[in-house]
Amino acid sequence: MATSSTTTEATPTGTTAGHAAGHAHDSTPHGWRRWVYATNHKDIGTMYLVFSLIMWIVGGAFAMLIRLELFTPGVQFFDPQLFNSLTTLHGLTMIFGAIMPAWTGFANWMVPLQIGAPDMALPRLNNFSFWILPFAFILLLSSFFVPGGPPAGGWTMYPPLMLQFGASFPMTIFAIHMMGISSILGAINVIVTIMNLRAPDMNLLRMPLFVWSWLITAYLLIAVMPVLAGAVTMELTDHFLGTTFFTAAGGGDPVMYQHIFWFFGHPEVYIMILPAFGIISEVVPTFSRKPIFGYEAMVYAIASIAFLSFIVWAHHMFTVGMPLAAQIFFMLTTMLIAVPTGVKVFNWVATMWGGSLTFEPPMLFAIAFIVLFSVGGFSGLMLAIVPADYQYQDTYFVVAHFHYVLVTGSIFAMQAAVYYWLPKWTGHMYDLRLAQWHFWLSAIFVNVLFFPQHFLGLAGMPRRIPDYATQFTDWNMISSIGGFVYGISQLLFPYIIWKSVRGGAEAGNRAWDGARGLEWELPSPPPHHSWETPPSAALVARASEH
Repeated sequence: MATSSTTTEATPTGTTAGHAAGHAHDSTPHGWRRWVYATNHKDIGTMYLVFSLIMWIVGGAFAMLIRLELFTPGVQFFDPQLFNSLTTLHGLTMIFGAIMPAWTGFANWMVPLQIGAPDMALPRLNNFSFWILPFAFILLLSSFFVPGGPPAGGWTMYPPLMLQFGASFPMTIFAIHMMGISSILGAINVIVTIMNLRAPDMNLLRMPLFVWSWLITAYLLIAVMPVLAGAVTMELTDHFLGTTFFTAAGGGDPVMYQHIFWFFGHPEVYIMILPAFGIISEVVPTFSRKPIFGYEAMVYAIASIAFLSFIVWAHHMFTVGMPLAAQIFFMLTTMLIAVPTGVKVFNWVATMWGGSLTFEPPMLFAIAFIVLFSVGGFSGLMLAIVPADYQYQDTYFVVAHFHYVLVTGSIFAMQAAVYYWLPKWTGHMYDLRLAQWHFWLSAIFVNVLFFPQHFLGLAGMPRRIPDYATQFTDWNMISSIGGFVYGISQLLFPYIIWKSVRGGAEAGNRAWDGARGLEWELPSPPPHHSWETPPSAALVARASEH
């Protein structure tokens, strides 16, 4: 009797019946059917995360080949077209195969747990949205085996260059369509889940900031993915149906494609970084042992960034011959977006100020994110200045800028999230020493890799070239060495995950002392059906203290 009483008290109020039901009968499917027909949000989240990890390794291999070619001047290993194909596939694989599916995986795993929902609202649609992705990337990567080879038009797929490729051109376009459909379906699912399946006592301003960041990201996805679909479809009709949207000889304008693409492309940058802001806003308070500073300001800052992302697209195009008034408008709006971003950085630092900090791997990655993402933000402000941008445009300075945003931004935040929630997912603590080694190798060598590229760009080295003048040799060698060590060190990451999945010290329900939120009220790992009974009002109130 005493044992029964203890068990009931240890289980979160409102979940006892659900957990008992979950354990009373074996409702978890087994074998290959569990994954092929998956409708459980945790299984689908796991598939997204594993898929993104594989694509991250594939995209990283492309990057290592690029740095191998650029180690010394001269065309060493790849002819110029294959080199440009590698840069194109690196960009497409990392953006649409690694970063975006990873964020969807985190949303699938964590949003229902954090809002007290039993599952995602549209589970079969969830399954469909995932299984589109492997076929899209099989189609994209099989372009290596068609006549003419993979596309070499850059991840932006600019005409007229993109229109000059053979069979790989329509394969790439259809793969992009499939990726876009997957993203839109995933976004619809997230919005419907958050708006309809929240615990009864969880209003919008009680939601965790990760949930807020994903809700806003989902609206961005629905708004801009059709824009990309329209742009590449117009390219497709130019190529096969004789239209001349972007063909100057027929009265079209290639610059129009740039406007349409970047109307998608700049919100896309925030699609890849807003969930990272949500992650850092979960990790920093936990390891500071105090609530986030300025919760509502953080929510409004995320929303402001999302809105402003729609009116800054042409800062990618200052050198195409825009009118002066347009250049000034896009310069000022780009600078304006630094304000809500600065609010977020200030609030993270204010949260740490006076806190009882400890430096477990999630916190290390979060602090590195704050520092290094700010470096990418400052270089973005430099690129926003029209006269200076004429020097920076299409140089390695731009490459350095967006890799500081997407590697030390998105990727570091993802790794912080995995190290933060992995004990919850597996029920086992991972090897903290190995994770610290992974952090320090990553934090040091990512800077050896990308920081010299600022100097190369300022000296005038163009991007997307396989050969270069000898005065750029030293910094390219340093950058490539950094790339090789950073790339090899990332193999620690899947090993640490695999080791944790196979076993280790028991993590307990609350793996971190300062962790708060509904997900930490569940057992580790969570049962197959998490919140069959909604969490109580008291539990929601305790988990939602800001």
